[in-house]
Amino acid sequence: MLINCVAYEHGSKLAEIPTVEISEYLQRPDCFVWVALKDATDDELTTMQVEFGLHELAIEDARHGHQRPKVEEYGDTLFAVVHTVEMTPTDEIVTGEVDIFVGNNFVLSVRNRSRQNLLQVRERAEREPQLLRHGPAFVFYALLDAVVDRYFPIIDRLETELEAVEDQIFEPGTSQSNIQRLYELKRDIGIVRHAVAPLIDAVHKLFSGRVPAVCENNREYFRDVFDHLLRMNGSLDNLRDTIGTAIQVNLAMVAIEESVVNKRLAAWAGIFAVISAFAGIWGMNFKFMPELEWHYGYPLALATITIVCVLLYRQFKKTGWL
Repeated sequence: MLINCVAYEHGSKLAEIPTVEISEYLQRPDCFVWVALKDATDDELTTMQVEFGLHELAIEDARHGHQRPKVEEYGDTLFAVVHTVEMTPTDEIVTGEVDIFVGNNFVLSVRNRSRQNLLQVRERAEREPQLLRHGPAFVFYALLDAVVDRYFPIIDRLETELEAVEDQIFEPGTSQSNIQRLYELKRDIGIVRHAVAPLIDAVHKLFSGRVPAVCENNREYFRDVFDHLLRMNGSLDNLRDTIGTAIQVNLAMVAIEESVVNKRLAAWAGIFAVISAFAGIWGMNFKFMPELEWHYGYPLALATITIVCVLLYRQFKKTGWL
């Protein structure tokens, strides 16, 4: 679906144009065209390929989607894949994809499987004509920056959830639910990290060393995106390490709880073992057992069992087993 197709000149908006007129505006000096598509059809991508002269391999990647975040050069054209990360109403993290084609006089963005729109990027660019004069490279930066900045709230949300789990680790009876939530958080962090980590090396190519010609005059902007990605990657590494520690602590708490239960069971087993021992001895019914004929034998046996059990109970209570 076509979102918009706009021509710009000297940092100012000329007009919204139909796609059939793109080639006419591309021939004008100091003019570039910015096209935005959402869940583009094969026909739309084919049209864009013809209008902008896009490489067939890049179009094929955009058509099939599910690409790893990357930045590739095809002659004078850049092709970038960026993942979007979103939180659903059910607190589930899902990813989408934005494919960006950048040339000397055009920008094409194709958004797939994402509920996040990028309309505010165009509004921001049009409010800053002095930056829009940088041409397609600035638009490319603005799109990258918008997608990357939306990772921050997701990471903050994960940090908050991890802190909530850490507060419950030492509460009795929460071990199983804590471990389950920690593993869910670890999975969510992995999803975000798969979007961030590959993009670090990709963006690094846009301002360091041999920079693509289209980005040559905008190195400082891409360096800013690179710094954001490094901060996010560091935060994700810290979260992952903290989760690993929390899981170990939680497993230790499970072992401690099991040890407490085992101690209690062992203590009661010891007490009942005494009862069983005395009952076993006096219940053998041999003919020549003196206790069997004694008038006070039965009360004395009960008293002996009771006293020994009480002494054992007090001792186990003193040592913390009961």
